Amino acid sequence: MTGPELAEAGRLLAAARRPVVFTGAGMSAESGVPTFRDAQTGLWQRYDPQELATPAAFRADPALVWGWYEARRRGVRRALPNPGHRAVAAIQARLPETVVITQNVDDLHERGGVPAPVRLHGSLFAPRCSACARPAPLPSDLPPPAGTPEPRGEPEPHDGPLTPPACAGCGAPVRPGVVWFGEALPSAALDAAVEAAAGCDLLLTVGTSALVHPAAEIPLVAARLGAPVVQVNPVPTPLDAICAVNLRGPAGEVLPGLVRAAWPDADAG
Repeated sequence: MTGPELAEAGRLLAAARRPVVFTGAGMSAESGVPTFRDAQTGLWQRYDPQELATPAAFRADPALVWGWYEARRRGVRRALPNPGHRAVAAIQARLPETVVITQNVDDLHERGGVPAPVRLHGSLFAPRCSACARPAPLPSDLPPPAGTPEPRGEPEPHDGPLTPPACAGCGAPVRPGVVWFGEALPSAALDAAVEAAAGCDLLLTVGTSALVHPAAEIPLVAARLGAPVVQVNPVPTPLDAICAVNLRGPAGEVLPGLVRAAWPDADAG
C-alpha cells in the first residue's frame, strides 16, 4: 500500500514515543483463525457460537462447551502469526513503551514476538476453575494416567463434547479462560488498557469492528485526550470519524508497509 495516507501514518508513528496498538479479530482472521461471525465447520455447524460462549451454556452442558473450546484451541495451534503480528512486534522493538492491547484470545501476538499483550477477553490457553478461579493446566500439559500405554504416532484429535478436567483445588469443572457474553472484562486488563490509551501519543487500531463494548471505547479514550488515531481495516467501521488516518487493507499487508514508512531501515517482518 502506498499513498499520502500511508506516508502520514508513517510520520505519526515515527514521531510517537508511547503508542498503543489495539487489535481485534481481523488481525487473527488473516492467520486463518475464524471469527465468531464465520460459519462453523464439521460437527459444530449446527451450533451458534454466541449460544455456546455463555456461563449459562457451560452450566447446562460443560462437556459441550469445553469440547467446542478444545476444537478452537487446536485450530489456533495450527495457525501461524502473519506479517501483521510481526510488524506489531517490530513497532514494540523500535518503541519499547509501546503497549499492545488485544481483543483476541489466541496466542498469535506472543508467537509473533510481543511478549505480554494486554488481553481484554482472556486467553484460550489459560483455563481456570469455574468455581474458585484457580488457574488450571491445559489437558495437553497434564501427564497421562499411570499405566497408560505410550502413544504410537499422533493421536486422533477428539471433536465433540468432552468432559472438562476437575479443579485440583476444589474439584469443580475447569472452564476456558476467556470472557463470555454477559461477563465483565477482567478489571486489571481493562484498567491497564484505559491507562495506556489515556497516556499514549498515538493509537493504532487494527482489525477491529469497533462494535464490541466496552473494548470499543479504548480508541475513543485516546482520541478524546488528543492522541491521533490511525485505523487499519479493509472496511469502514464506526471509528472512521475519529481517525486521523484510515488505511484500508488487511493488516498483513498494511502494517509492514507502515513500519517501513516510519523507519525505512526497519525489518518489518
